[in-house]
Amino acid sequence: MTTLAPTPHELMIRKMESIFPLSVEEKQAISALPIQLVDIKTNQDIVREGDEPSQCCLILEGFTCMYKVTAEGKRQILSLYVPGDVPDMQSLHLKVIDINIASISPCKLGFIQHKDLRQLCERYPRLTAAFWRETLVHASIFREWLLNNGQRPAYTRIAHLICELRMRLKVVGLAENGTFEMPATQAELADATGITQVHTNRVLQVLRADGLISTVKTQMHVPDWNKLKQAGEFDSLYLHLIKTATA
Repeated sequence: MTTLAPTPHELMIRKMESIFPLSVEEKQAISALPIQLVDIKTNQDIVREGDEPSQCCLILEGFTCMYKVTAEGKRQILSLYVPGDVPDMQSLHLKVIDINIASISPCKLGFIQHKDLRQLCERYPRLTAAFWRETLVHASIFREWLLNNGQRPAYTRIAHLICELRMRLKVVGLAENGTFEMPATQAELADATGITQVHTNRVLQVLRADGLISTVKTQMHVPDWNKLKQAGEFDSLYLHLIKTATA
């Protein structure tokens, strides 16, 4: 039996309910939000540093990343975003964007106008708290990335990142039976974890040899969730979920 993909509004509600309890009325209000659907290709900028956007972006399919670039052209990926995420929620309150957000796979996006989000928050004050909580959770994830990339060895670092992505996909219904979409390339994983692409390749080979992951094209499977969590020193506290992912 084929499971139907969630609608844009259902996906947004799933994500919000993983971190904040919503009432029936609040879910109905979210379901009434106008959302403009747009398909984009791989490696396409969604917002650029210096932009003054009038809308926020909901990830519906595919992965995106937040990144910055040095004067020498070296890229540091600061965050990865999965379906259900709104990576530029800060643009509601910060007029000028100070980061870049781009696709790392073909993506379907849902654009929501700032004016519609502001009207929603004015009518439903608890949703203001929900969006604020989501922003705080992204900040918590950013702090964990600093620790992960600054202090953990490469093997643990990449295992931890895989654990995080698997759990974030699980809570929106996109990681079943330990299998999920993982379109990030080795170059992108290297930019996200602060190691070279060659080192990333070696770590992934060891993770496969240890039986912690298997991959087929962009599909990743985790045979033993508990062992992978142990290898990655992974504790989901920093995700602040009210719905947790099990094996």
